[in-house]
Amino acid sequence: MDNTQVPRGWPEGRPLAISVSVMLEGWAAPDAPGMGPMGNLLKPGTVDLQGRSWADYGAKVGAWRLLDLLDQEGTKAVFYTSGVVAEQFPALPAAIAQRGHDVSAHDWSQGTLPPYLTPEQEAADIARCVSALKATTGTPPRGWLSPRCTPSASTSGLLAAQGFEFHAEMFDSDLPYRLATPSGPLIGVPFTMEVNDMPLYVRYGNEPDAFTRTLTKIVEGWSRLGSPHACLDITVHAHVFGRPYGALAFLDSLAVVKRAPHCWLTNHAELAAIWATA
Repeated sequence: MDNTQVPRGWPEGRPLAISVSVMLEGWAAPDAPGMGPMGNLLKPGTVDLQGRSWADYGAKVGAWRLLDLLDQEGTKAVFYTSGVVAEQFPALPAAIAQRGHDVSAHDWSQGTLPPYLTPEQEAADIARCVSALKATTGTPPRGWLSPRCTPSASTSGLLAAQGFEFHAEMFDSDLPYRLATPSGPLIGVPFTMEVNDMPLYVRYGNEPDAFTRTLTKIVEGWSRLGSPHACLDITVHAHVFGRPYGALAFLDSLAVVKRAPHCWLTNHAELAAIWATA
């Protein structure tokens, strides 16, 4: 399917789909985030309590703030949730699902990357995450995003085998597409990094308003590119832009999309469901 043809369910006259994703990440002890506000890493083998505390803000405060703001704005998101977060804070995924958002899987812990695991280890890690999320929300997750958006060569097939519907770490397309695996098909959803708080704010040190400026530049300039059908992500991490300044930039960004007649707010779960009917 070329980008002039999209499935039924894609709004007429609105070529740019803006997906809203919240990363609700956790690290199993003693791991901590590899990037944080301090910048310098501790010596190998040292437990980074500052990093762990900074990350815990997401589940304790940031996700709740973003959840309230999304409800205020009438916008539905996918919350990519680590299994360890569901285990430690079970009321949070339950509340997210009860408010009509999609709770998808973000592996068990952000400290373990799929390419470092054997297929058997990875399958067990996926199953552990699924079990934790299902226990809190009542349903198994439909979508998956690996830590660092870095799958292994086995990930898509393992996800299909465990009943997932979409795998949202495709960087080679502007539109979703069907993935064929030995265990059956699933939908590959593109993931874009241009409007993402982690690289813009944490890695590159921009002020939070750069998030909104970047989005505005793309949205306002879309006609200059020929107005093709495409997907673009607004991605925030609960422990990063769940904080006040970032949350304000997030609100500003939602307003940019709502003002643009050629855009529509959606999320990966909705896009995957549309593409499943194509």
